[in-house]
Amino acid sequence: MSRNTCWLCKIFRAEENGISSNNTEECLMTPETAIWVRLSSRNPDSISTSACWMRTSLPHSSGQRSPSHWKRVSLDEVLQWSQSFEKLVTSKYGPMIYKTYLKTEHSDENIEFWLACEAYKKITSQRKRISMARKLFTSYIQPQAPNEINIDSPARKAIIRNIQEPTQSCFDEAQRIIYMHMERDSYPRFLESKFYQKLKRSLQNNGDN
Repeated sequence: MSRNTCWLCKIFRAEENGISSNNTEECLMTPETAIWVRLSSRNPDSISTSACWMRTSLPHSSGQRSPSHWKRVSLDEVLQWSQSFEKLVTSKYGPMIYKTYLKTEHSDENIEFWLACEAYKKITSQRKRISMARKLFTSYIQPQAPNEINIDSPARKAIIRNIQEPTQSCFDEAQRIIYMHMERDSYPRFLESKFYQKLKRSLQNNGDN
């Protein structure tokens, strides 16, 4: 490992047991950007999920990208994640760090799907909505999908019925079910995990500087 690898990346790599790639400057995209890229990529696994230094990858209002705009997860944000699951998944960096943890449980498709649904509901173009709905369906909903999520039969059948002309709420019930699964099951384990505890201690030891 490179001597210049940041302290946060070292922690996560140790916890992931080799999940990370060899890039010593891995970073996380914003959740919505990562999901759009993943669904559009020929090789979805190419997206790094190591939690390290974070970069805002959405364009600025001027339309220009700012590669040098780096921000690091703060101790304050990390502590807020323990207050509620909602605070974790609606925070700036929580969803993708939580995703990194879920990879250790082989259930990262849950947060991926939830984030994708959040992005889907913001689509205003009918053409783009249909395209995104089909990608969600083939990636997470249809039987034997590569990232098939665990939802009940009525929810799955409802999506199948509506997938040709999907509405903004097409995936709402499936998203609710997945949210409930994460909140009740993996979220409590995340808070008790060495992954989360080491992150807190390291931020505290580094003075959040």
